[in-house]
Amino acid sequence: MNNDESKLQPNSRYCFVCGLENDHGLKLRFRETGPGEVTADFVVPEQFQGYPGVVHGGIVTAMLDEVTGRAHINSGQTRFMFTAKIEIRFRKNVPIGQPIKIVGQIEKSKSRMASSVGRIFGPDGDILAEAKTLLVDLPEEEVRKVDLQALGWKIYDFEDDKI
Repeated sequence: MNNDESKLQPNSRYCFVCGLENDHGLKLRFRETGPGEVTADFVVPEQFQGYPGVVHGGIVTAMLDEVTGRAHINSGQTRFMFTAKIEIRFRKNVPIGQPIKIVGQIEKSKSRMASSVGRIFGPDGDILAEAKTLLVDLPEEEVRKVDLQALGWKIYDFEDDKI
């Protein structure tokens, strides 16, 4: 699937990574770009820096955590999972104010558990950071309590930054 054929994934209102009404969040938008693959293109603003010009490691980890979970949300099927384990490898500094690509891919998917890999690529295509996650499905009784409408969990017009 190329970018023209990619499918936009849902956002929420207040998630730190994808919440479109979270004034302190990243507001990332993810696209399904292939079977078991999602991507987000992003320019990290300076309020998320650690050292001058460098994205804070916690923000890098949050982006990788989100993209690895979203790899299991495909073709409109929402699978609510939590991260049981995440291993991060920081290869190079992730720059502030420059375009990056965040990619998540399914590694394994079982009935209650799954694993994924995520990578952040810099403007030159270098891998800047990567993660491997072990994810566990939320218990069914918890999923039944989720009000997707109240969360604002839906696909928003990609050109419109407002809900």
